[in-house]
Amino acid sequence: MSKNITPYKESELGKKEQVAQMFDTISGKYDRLNRIISLGNDVKWRKKVLKLVADTNPKRVLDIATGTGDLAILMAETQAIQIIGLDISEGMLEVGKQKIKERNLNSRIEMVLGDSENLPFEDNYFDAITVAFGVRNFETLEKGLAEILRVLKPGGIFVILETSVPTKFPFKQGYAIFTNGLMPIIGKIFSKDKKAYTYLSESATNFPYGEALNNILRKVGFIEVRDMPQTLGGVATIYAASK
Repeated sequence: MSKNITPYKESELGKKEQVAQMFDTISGKYDRLNRIISLGNDVKWRKKVLKLVADTNPKRVLDIATGTGDLAILMAETQAIQIIGLDISEGMLEVGKQKIKERNLNSRIEMVLGDSENLPFEDNYFDAITVAFGVRNFETLEKGLAEILRVLKPGGIFVILETSVPTKFPFKQGYAIFTNGLMPIIGKIFSKDKKAYTYLSESATNFPYGEALNNILRKVGFIEVRDMPQTLGGVATIYAASK
């Protein structure tokens, strides 16, 4: 990131702790807000991530920053024998566990409380690793990516789905109006935490995207890096890489 952005600027807690606190606070409304803010496109984007992963026939899948488990639940459509969703927020995980129970997927998906920058797994363990709308919340981006590289098997696939900033008129201007003006207001109305959605807006705007993020992935050690902008000039981007 170009600057250190945290949810609660007046807090003495580190970014990691603030992010956990923020998501605990908004966990009950998060899924509904995601649908509203993305106009439902987040569902389509996750399905594209699923296809990229499913095409590699993974046996073990890790979904980092899993939140309420949407992407981990989708991964049950693969032939994977082990699916783990990891998140730093207990509140988000509890919502996810209920969704998994309702779908009778407890035997397929395990939800784990953990830190993306200190993954509790052995080297070269997972065939596929995904992160949807989570890498911009890492306290130290390169450290988190290095941990992902460590636990990914050689030849495995790593897929990121993350917000990005459109560069062409009129999408660039529309994006700025929506993220800086409307998104925090929508967040406050539905979640009663305007600061959370102000943070999500600011972090999305300032996070490296496109070739900038590709270069960070290469620097960490990933290979076969590529980016695929999505919808309306690139309000989100899917990145795929390997080891």
